[in-house]
Amino acid sequence: MKLKVYWMEKILIITELDGTLLNFRDNSFESALPALKRVRELSIPLIFCSSMTSTQIEDYQEKLQNIHPFISENGGGVFIPDNYFSFQLNVPRHGKYRLISLGKSYHEIRAQFMTLQEKTDIKPKGIGDMTAREIAELTGLSTTEAELARQRDFGEPFIFQDKPDEVFLQYIEQAGLHWTRGRLFHVMRNHDKGKAFEILKAFYQKEGGIFHTIGLGDSFNDLTILKAVDHPVLIRQENGHHNAELKYQES
Repeated sequence: MKLKVYWMEKILIITELDGTLLNFRDNSFESALPALKRVRELSIPLIFCSSMTSTQIEDYQEKLQNIHPFISENGGGVFIPDNYFSFQLNVPRHGKYRLISLGKSYHEIRAQFMTLQEKTDIKPKGIGDMTAREIAELTGLSTTEAELARQRDFGEPFIFQDKPDEVFLQYIEQAGLHWTRGRLFHVMRNHDKGKAFEILKAFYQKEGGIFHTIGLGDSFNDLTILKAVDHPVLIRQENGHHNAELKYQES
C-alpha cells in the first residue's frame, strides 16, 4: 500500500482542454468532475495544455479550481504561478506568473501571416481578420469567450475558405515558421506542446524526483504531448472514433 501511495504522489498529468477535458460541442466539463475531484484528492498536478490563449485557460483554471502551471497556444507559453516551486525560478515575471516564452510575439507572427496571405490566391483567414461574433459562429464559443480567444500572445489561428492549401503551408515553413492543426490551423514559431511540457517536467523532477507522466489529447496538435509522456491517452472524438489524421507511433 505504501508503494501505491508513493507512485500516486509521483504522477503528473497533462491534458488538452478543447475536445478532451472539455466537451467538443459546448466546452462543458461536467462529465469530468468526478475524475477532477479524485485528482485533487490525490494531490496530483494537472497541467492544462491547449491552443487556447492564457486568458481562456485562466478562465478554466478558476472554474475547475486548478492551481497548477499551464501551457498556452500550442506550447508558446509556460505559465507557472509565482512561488509554486520551492526553488527560485530565473524566469521573467508576468503578472502573478513566471512566464517562459517559447513563441514569437503575436504581432510578429500576425505580420508574417499577412505577408504570406499575399503570396497565394487561396486566401486563408486569420483570427486577426475576424470579429468576436465571427469567431463565436465558427467555434461555438460565446462572444465573451471569443474576445478572450482574440487576446493572443504567440500565434495566429486561421482557416481556409475551402480545402487546405498545401502551397500556403509550405510558405509557412519556408518563412521559418511552424504550423499545426487542432480545430483550426495555427501558425507560430517552431515550438510545440511537447517541448513546453519537457521544460515544465524538468522543474517537477527537480522539486520532487522522478514522475510518471500521463498525457491526454485528441487532435493532431496533441501528438507531441502523447510522445512526450510515459502513458499517452488518445481520446475519441465526437463521432466515437479516434482522429484519423493522428497516427501515434511510440518512439
